Amino acid sequence: MSRAAVPASTYRPLDVESLRPFLAAQAKVRELLGGRPATWRIREVGDGNLNLVFIVEGADGAVCVKQALPYVRAAGPSWPMPPDRAFYENAYYLAVAPHVGGLIPAIYHYDPELYCTVMERLAPHIILRHGLIAGRRYPQLARHLGEYVARACFFTSDLARAFERNMETMALFAGNKALVRITVDLIFADPYCESARNRHTSPPLDALVAQLRADTQLKVAAARFGQKFLNDTQALVHGDLHSGSVMVSETDSRVIDPEFAFYGPIGFDLGAFFGNLLLSWYSQPGHATAADDRVAYRQWILEQAGAFWESFRGRFLALWAEHAEGDAFPRRMFGGPEGAAALGAAREAFMDTLFADMLGFAACKMIRRILGFAHVLDFESIADANLRAQCETGALAMARLLLTRPLQFRAVADVIAAVPGVAVR
Repeated sequence: MSRAAVPASTYRPLDVESLRPFLAAQAKVRELLGGRPATWRIREVGDGNLNLVFIVEGADGAVCVKQALPYVRAAGPSWPMPPDRAFYENAYYLAVAPHVGGLIPAIYHYDPELYCTVMERLAPHIILRHGLIAGRRYPQLARHLGEYVARACFFTSDLARAFERNMETMALFAGNKALVRITVDLIFADPYCESARNRHTSPPLDALVAQLRADTQLKVAAARFGQKFLNDTQALVHGDLHSGSVMVSETDSRVIDPEFAFYGPIGFDLGAFFGNLLLSWYSQPGHATAADDRVAYRQWILEQAGAFWESFRGRFLALWAEHAEGDAFPRRMFGGPEGAAALGAAREAFMDTLFADMLGFAACKMIRRILGFAHVLDFESIADANLRAQCETGALAMARLLLTRPLQFRAVADVIAAVPGVAVR
């Protein structure tokens, strides 16, 4: 798959009226929707930071249409952003689809001129973040997401594929510089210093924010993970795997929005999801009611965090044992009982590094969602600023602990045990 330049004159933002003939021109999509195009029901539902998102419903079916704007939607035209991020999103879906099965939506059409993707409309799914705020439980969530990260990352790593093939894929995704720049700035730099893009719950958090931005130990630890983010090209990673990038139902989970995809550390995807579960845990007092104090629900969230890691770990090790066809740790080097034992120990050591990476990246993700540009609805929907600040203070304390005292956490059970003790009540 090559990246071809598209003349700027061919691009135009879609709206409800222009979307109708665009979809009608796609035979597969027209057949899926059914009925006359004039009768299709179209609404724009995008609530993210970057893109337009439409739901289109016809007589026989429905689709979701996502188009990249030439700027950051949350900021407007004053923050230009190349719309070719849609190309990388589509390329990511193509790369992982053979390995992750039904854990991503079906893609029906990609238009390289409009940077527009037509995909499966997921129903009755909702965004996971909204479900967590509402206190809903999803029995398969942790297993599904652990399975997803394991499969997507293992099969695009040097453990599974010849390095020549991976280098070709790396070269393709190396062009996604604009989205990597957002990550470098908004996660690993801006939250730790003064920036016009930053914001926080003020004035309740003012003193704590000043303290954190003066904490050189914290900043060095975060900078090291920023360096790891740029240097560790372990696998093709989603790049933005938070609870807003997962759609769920009672029995199904789907990963969406991989426009930040690049070759990077596996722990970055792990940490994004793990960190967002912790953010949800710390936000729950802000969503408690007289009928539901959220105490039991908080325990469920921690159970999901542990199950997510264990699901990933178990599946990744199983895939490594069954599909080790790559140039990293080649099988021919480890014959006989001694070789097998050495390889087994090396695999366990590698999983330990992924666990440590997950915690560090989780911490960086937690901090940026409270001190940086893009916040999360988990906290933002708490109307009482003082209560919101109390919840955020606990999350920041946990993030700092993960970054500055990593040796305290040898297993996921250590993290789960520590969380309730690092909370402002």
